[in-house]
Amino acid sequence: MELAYIPSPSHGVLYLGPVPLRGYAFCIIIGVFVAVWLGNRRWVARGGRVGTVADIAVWAVPFGLVGGRLYHVITDYELYFSEGRDWVDAFKVWEGGLGIWGAIALGAVGAWIGCRRRGIPLPAYADAIAPGIALAQAIGRWGNWFNQELYGKETDLPWALHITSSADGRVPGYYHPTFLYESLWCVGVALLVIWADRRFKLGHGRAFALYVAAYCVGRAWIEYMRVDDAHHILGLRLNDWTALVVFLLAVAYIVVSAKKRPGREAVVEPGADASGDTAGTGTDGESGEAAETASKDDAGDDSAAAKASEAKPADAKAGADAGTGAADEAGDGAREAGAGTAGDGVKKDEAESAGKKA
Repeated sequence: MELAYIPSPSHGVLYLGPVPLRGYAFCIIIGVFVAVWLGNRRWVARGGRVGTVADIAVWAVPFGLVGGRLYHVITDYELYFSEGRDWVDAFKVWEGGLGIWGAIALGAVGAWIGCRRRGIPLPAYADAIAPGIALAQAIGRWGNWFNQELYGKETDLPWALHITSSADGRVPGYYHPTFLYESLWCVGVALLVIWADRRFKLGHGRAFALYVAAYCVGRAWIEYMRVDDAHHILGLRLNDWTALVVFLLAVAYIVVSAKKRPGREAVVEPGADASGDTAGTGTDGESGEAAETASKDDAGDDSAAAKASEAKPADAKAGADAGTGAADEAGDGAREAGAGTAGDGVKKDEAESAGKKA
């Protein structure tokens, strides 16, 4: 008798009238929102505009979903195109089956399109959203729990996953919860990237490459534990080989990029500072431009006040003549005229004579 285990949900979908509410789909949607939210915070902190991450995600997310599904269907084609199978099932994304490798690859194409339209360097955008993608994967893996899929070998550990479904060849029993292992690993990857980015000021796509490399390490040993059907090459599952190749490419990118383009991008979104959309550049929420303008106005007011305090009563006429562009040529005649006016009241003719001399 098992004393402890992780129960599986009896149903992966609830119906609100005729509308199905699928746990797998909800996990994907929540993951996307978390990735955009965290990516936006990191992008603004790097000097970008608020909302840019979401605008580019409009391109990246659909491309990523298509890419993830394509990778799954191509690598497990027998599930949809072999004898007795219905090829229409290849379009039923809600039933599970998204390959992260295809999602990242094609999602990057969508992100590139969005970045190009905004004049933004793709590596800087990738660095900003890297931890958010890892968290999105951590949340999305719980969709496999709702579908009772992608579990590991049998085990009697207290955190074993209890599989109750017998559909599609499943055998009820207690198995390693590989979905949970990968979810926790992805949370660790997100924290690692955030820490390394702050500690080493990663730029030019190196934070994203670190996320890819770290994820591949975890995916390799988790993949080894899984018991679902998969293609094998030289005794290893296809996804193990994919993880190995992608890991080597990510590490090579970090090394080469660090030598060719050290440091971090000074500007990630052209014009962001000028538009005043970046946060934290002013006081009490003011934008950098507004703060700068206020500073200039204050400086102008202080300067005018200082000049006014230094002005002498005898210079009143010279100040009036300066407004007409003749202050510098007024000379002694203007001061005499001003003095006469300020005194007993010089005759009108003398004042006009002084004005003509000026």
